[in-house]
Amino acid sequence: MIVVDAPDAASTTATLTAYENDGNGWYEAVGPQPAVDGVHGWLPGASRTEGDGTTPEGIYGIGPTMYGVQPDPGTQFAYHQLVCGDWWDEDPASPTYNTFQHVACGTTPPFGGDSEALWTEGNAYPAFAVIDYNTPAAGPFGSAIFLHADTGAPTLGCVSLPLGDLDAVLRWLNPALHPVIVMGPDAVIRSF
Repeated sequence: MIVVDAPDAASTTATLTAYENDGNGWYEAVGPQPAVDGVHGWLPGASRTEGDGTTPEGIYGIGPTMYGVQPDPGTQFAYHQLVCGDWWDEDPASPTYNTFQHVACGTTPPFGGDSEALWTEGNAYPAFAVIDYNTPAAGPFGSAIFLHADTGAPTLGCVSLPLGDLDAVLRWLNPALHPVIVMGPDAVIRSF
């Protein structure tokens, strides 16, 4: 379990700590590490809207595939190195909203909105994990919530870490253990 704990709902910074249960109880496996979250703080997942700049509070799984512009940093998950034409569909009107999509390099994708050309985001996405928020998409509550590299500024809703810390977390995550991420302001975290 990854816990991302922010001081309050307006905070753009948090602390990420990863825990593992060895059968005798929970212990700290990675962290604590400084994390950065949404430019507009935190909101409950069902209160968010696409592009509002908040990070969704709640408990979410980790997507089955990790992605990145750089080669796999040693993850235990399936890994896709991004190439030209790799997008994240962020168009709430699209039937493939909030999913990875590949279109031919140099062509305009059939979805619009603020969809991300993932292969062009080398600073944020040398490698990243997908936080399974709004999957499958059930409304325009937001998309493309990732655990990615810190770029020196608040995110648009993701959680970011310094690159070395990010790589440590990505390598630690084990799909066979069905990891989850619990995230939000301190008062919310205590309720889980």
